[in-house]
Order: sequence, then C-alpha cells, then structure tokens
Amino acid sequence: MPVPASEANESIRRFVRARRGLTWTAQDMAEYAALLEVWTLAVRSEDTDVVVVEAA
Repeated sequence: MPVPASEANESIRRFVRARRGLTWTAQDMAEYAALLEVWTLAVRSEDTDVVVVEAA
C-alpha cells in the first residue's frame, strides 16, 4: 500500500530544502524523480471526492 500523499509530499519538501542553493547532481535528480513517482502513486490511490459545480 502506498504511503499517504501528505507523507510523500513532506519527503519531497525535505529533500528540496536540504539542497536549497546547491547544484543538483544526476543522483539528486534521480532521487527527486523517484520521490515524485511515490507521490504520484499516493495521490492516485487516495480516495477523493469529485465535486461537480454547474454554472447557474
């Protein structure tokens, strides 16, 4: 089961903050891509309610 999207998002935030002002290496970019994949899977797996708003 995927991690919660909020947890995945926080992992991305921590990762980016730790590299603020630095040039990213190829390894950094690969790790970031992996974190984004985890986040994407988490968001897609969470139950969401879709609200349809009709124009008046």
